[in-house]
Amino acid sequence: MGYTLQQFCADHHAILTSGTRLSAALPQIAEKLSVLLKNPDFVAETFSDDTPAGRRTLHHDQDTDVYVLAHVYEGPKKGSPHNHGASWAVYGTARAVTNMTEWRRTNPESEEQAVLEPVEHYALGPGETRAYGPGVLHSTEHPRKAWVIRVTGTDVDAIPRFRYKPERDRIVEKA
Repeated sequence: MGYTLQQFCADHHAILTSGTRLSAALPQIAEKLSVLLKNPDFVAETFSDDTPAGRRTLHHDQDTDVYVLAHVYEGPKKGSPHNHGASWAVYGTARAVTNMTEWRRTNPESEEQAVLEPVEHYALGPGETRAYGPGVLHSTEHPRKAWVIRVTGTDVDAIPRFRYKPERDRIVEKA
């Protein structure tokens, strides 16, 4: 039997409660998520061709407030640059590909208009993961239907976070 969701949840709990700095803990969680995504039984139990588009919660750790979420994205879909506010996220692709771009703001935050430039662009294929610390601007693109696991440090829909609105060249707060 391969690495399971329950083992992954126990491992990320242990990592986050060990006293390890977040900057060191996130790559460890990403590595564990990669192992989970390489388990074909987990992927088959979590996703099928008939799984509807959207998000569902697979696990919520009450002690650390970590969420493990399963996403099905209908493609093609291109997201705008955003961050997870004071939280963090680890993305991992179960099936298909997720194109990721990391961004940085090139002008002062005191200016109303935001100017962003891409810093890095890469593809996450099946079993590949990447961690994004608090405040890191990134965007996702799914050329076709994709199955993704996202682990977050809290319910990111319940905290202030930011997304870039290209038509206004601004980063707007989304609570």
